Amino acid sequence: MKQQTVLVTGASSGIGLELAKAFAQQGYSVVLLARNQQALEQLAQSLRSQYKVGAEVLVADLRQPDAAAQVAQELARRGLQVDVLVNNAGFGVLGAFAQSDLQEQTDMMQVNMVALTQLTRLLLPAMLARNTGGVLNVASTAALQGGPNMAVYYASKAFVLSFSEALHEELAHTGLHVSCLCPGPTRTAFFAAENMAHARLLKFGAHSASEVAQIGFTAFQRNQAIAIPGLKNRLLAFSTRFAPRFVTRKMAQALNQ
Repeated sequence: MKQQTVLVTGASSGIGLELAKAFAQQGYSVVLLARNQQALEQLAQSLRSQYKVGAEVLVADLRQPDAAAQVAQELARRGLQVDVLVNNAGFGVLGAFAQSDLQEQTDMMQVNMVALTQLTRLLLPAMLARNTGGVLNVASTAALQGGPNMAVYYASKAFVLSFSEALHEELAHTGLHVSCLCPGPTRTAFFAAENMAHARLLKFGAHSASEVAQIGFTAFQRNQAIAIPGLKNRLLAFSTRFAPRFVTRKMAQALNQ
């Protein structure tokens, strides 16, 4: 069987980096996409050396409106066939929406939702034609309720979860897998950022990026629609089905301080 290739966005650090490792460990060639070329080159060399797989570096800024189209064009130029797309790139900003920077919020929507959707649409038809591969989207437990003080981030992750669930059902009759990974607080650069470092969410415990990535990889292999790492996070997900929405959003607000 031909070695399959996975494209991982946001692969330079955190969950994306660990997902790239998880796929490479199982023999996938990897295409690593992020803005930090040096970090990508180092990771690519490590994966080639440790797992004896192909590793390509693709530098792109998904904040740019034409980034997804340019990525697809570059893949075609290099003759790279993507069998699995991992939409991991994303970021969040803590603070009241009315005082937020509009461009930063727009960039967040572009990366978290628009680029994710565009990349999926551009690469999915070829996967369907081969009837193999699929899509692993990285959302968050933030997708489960509104999030005061991180309003756009929570809304963007709700989009990712809903989009992923819909695709999972649309493609259920095919050989493709579609999964959505919804981690809770994770020890990555996301929370190391200055505006997130003191978020109360971290006081409730956080998983390592490698733990989260392995759960996401396993869920994708099993074609599990939604994967939520950790018992506390799964209990939270369960509770949101029954608690009134005004309760869940007030809880989120208390944590996003």
